[in-house]
Amino acid sequence: MRDEFYFPSKDGNTEIHTIEWKPEGEVKAVLQISHGMVEYIGRYEEFAQFLCGYGYYVVGNDHLGHGKSIQSRSEYGFFNEKYGNACVLGDMHTLRQRIQKKYPDVPYFMLGHSMGSSLLRQYIQMYGHGLDGAVLMGTVADQRKALLLLGKRLCRLMAAVRGWHYRSKLVDQMAIGGYNKKFKPAHTRADWITSDRTHLEAYVSDPLCSFMFTVNAYYNMFSGMISMQRKESVYMIPKDLPILFVSGADDPVGEFGKGVRKIYEKYRAAGIHDVMLRLYTGDRHEILNETDRQQVYEDLLEWFEEHRTKK
Repeated sequence: MRDEFYFPSKDGNTEIHTIEWKPEGEVKAVLQISHGMVEYIGRYEEFAQFLCGYGYYVVGNDHLGHGKSIQSRSEYGFFNEKYGNACVLGDMHTLRQRIQKKYPDVPYFMLGHSMGSSLLRQYIQMYGHGLDGAVLMGTVADQRKALLLLGKRLCRLMAAVRGWHYRSKLVDQMAIGGYNKKFKPAHTRADWITSDRTHLEAYVSDPLCSFMFTVNAYYNMFSGMISMQRKESVYMIPKDLPILFVSGADDPVGEFGKGVRKIYEKYRAAGIHDVMLRLYTGDRHEILNETDRQQVYEDLLEWFEEHRTKK
């Protein structure tokens, strides 16, 4: 069963749109999903329904500036002027607290895709205790601090002149403009997303996946990436938290697996006991929407089941 509800955002103004998928009968575990940049939680319908068939309650919210968590169209790709990144993370935590009250005695997992994986990396540094596992999917490769600081500086300069709602083609090109380069001849602006033509066409024609981030959202995203990459931040992750990295081997966001592997090695070096890496050959960025997605679903279920029964 699929239901929708709203809860107040940490920004103090917005109602956060949320979808929950409930299994028939007993709830064996909970999975909370943190979606990626310029998309929305409803795109996880097929995967959520698959897990529901095995007794999993699946829930996720549209982040600020995404999906139905907006007050007007101008808010697409905008977080919060003063506390943007903290508000998005706070909303994730509010949802977790709310759902854990409903299901206090079952394992609780979280999954973050793309930007959502960066948010989840920050989240488990602050709130990792009490989770039964975290899946980092389509992980964003770590970037040089100097480049991220330059991005923040550009965003600040543009905001000073044009305001924080300004959408900069320059910043957008710096952040994601190179992702399509390998996939030539590219048929769409987003061939790097998936090799599945049906899902790709649905993505590029979806207006909720077609807006450009504001300089506010980019500024906050760059700030969060700097924070999560600090060595001391990685050491804040609970050592007993199981973590699974899953990405496509042809995903430019993770530097075609190389960037994901570097983060995986960093987590292992930090002493995290149960950290795994799986790269899917031929898959691009959205492995839940790839041609082999059924295998991905089954592999994720197997990992969840293994760690659910350890509770």
